[in-house]
Amino acid sequence: MKLEELQVYQLSMEIGEKVWNIVIKWDYFAKDTVGKQLVRAVDSVAANLSEGFGRFHYKENKNFCYYSRCSLYETRTWLTKAKNRQLITEDDFLFFDTEINSIGVKLNNYIKSIGKISNNNE
Repeated sequence: MKLEELQVYQLSMEIGEKVWNIVIKWDYFAKDTVGKQLVRAVDSVAANLSEGFGRFHYKENKNFCYYSRCSLYETRTWLTKAKNRQLITEDDFLFFDTEINSIGVKLNNYIKSIGKISNNNE
């Protein structure tokens, strides 16, 4: 299986682009404070999935998936701050919150699946 075939990776890449397309329109101060943090957090979700996928041992892959999950929840915090500071609309926030919940479920399921075959062979 290729990394690009994982649905959780595809969704993580998509949400990163959607966030970018919103943040890029903000004024300098908003981009420099909340925007940079938000983009780094959301981009880190997919980046950690790919780094873990490329690791030799499944335990390392799991660790990077945990980092990915942490970044996903950090993204939610920055989106909440953006909503509270009126940088995104309530509708955008609700959309992203739904996406984060969906990605979180898929990420947890992916984490549970890692190493299942390897464990049976040890």
